[in-house]
This record gives sequence, C-alpha cells and structure tokens, in this order.
Amino acid sequence: MTLCLLFAAQAMARDTRLMLPISEAMNSRGSEQLNENKIQFYFGEQPHPPISESFGTFTSNKKTNAFAKKDKTACEWAFLSAMLSFQKRTLREGGNAVVNIHSYYKKEDVSSEHEYMCGAGAFVAGVTFRGEVVKLSK
Repeated sequence: MTLCLLFAAQAMARDTRLMLPISEAMNSRGSEQLNENKIQFYFGEQPHPPISESFGTFTSNKKTNAFAKKDKTACEWAFLSAMLSFQKRTLREGGNAVVNIHSYYKKEDVSSEHEYMCGAGAFVAGVTFRGEVVKLSK
C-alpha cells in the first residue's frame, strides 16, 4: 500500500520541462485554424516587417489533458491552444501579428526561434507564452 502511494505521489508531482520544435507544433493536427485569419507569428528574435502600431505585451497560458497521451502530443495541443488565444487577442486588438513570442512557463523566460517550452505532467500539460501584439507595415 505504501509503495502504491509513493508511486502515485511521484506521478502526480511530475512536471517535466520539455523543449520542443515550434515547426512541428505549427504543422500538427489542428494547426490549420492558425492560418484562417492571416495572423502572423514571430518567435524569439525572428525578423519581421516594421511595426506600425503596438497594442501591448500579453500572456497566453494554456493547459490540456495529458492523461494517457504522449508528452509531445499533449504539448502540441497546449501550444495550439495558446496560439489560438493569441490569434483571438490580436484580432480583438486590431493587430495582424504577434512578435517576440517567448516561452514563459512558470515564469521561466526562454526565447527561441526554433523551440518552445512545455511542462508535462501525469495528467496535465501546459504552455505559457508572452508576446507583443502589433500591426505590421505591409
């Protein structure tokens, strides 16, 4: 009994931090929704057209059910949820892009043009991003 409780406590407390490819998440199942409104996303220091207007820096913190899913699959779902949240915010603010997107999982700030951070547990996976909603010049 004690052994079962020990393993259960370890499984519940798991919070593995993974660095995963942005390109794979942007092309995963369900990602076509990100292209519907023509919002552009720029991670880390990726070059982008000049900014004509900034609407502020926002955080998108999304979690998903990870039970019985591979970490990568659950993380990609959380990634897409976070990006869809940015897309809605950008449309609401009147912008057309989010720039300087960086991982901000549990306030650990990681900027990368190629990878994002995901926290994967036994039952939940989460992604947190910070980024600046802007209107880019054409």
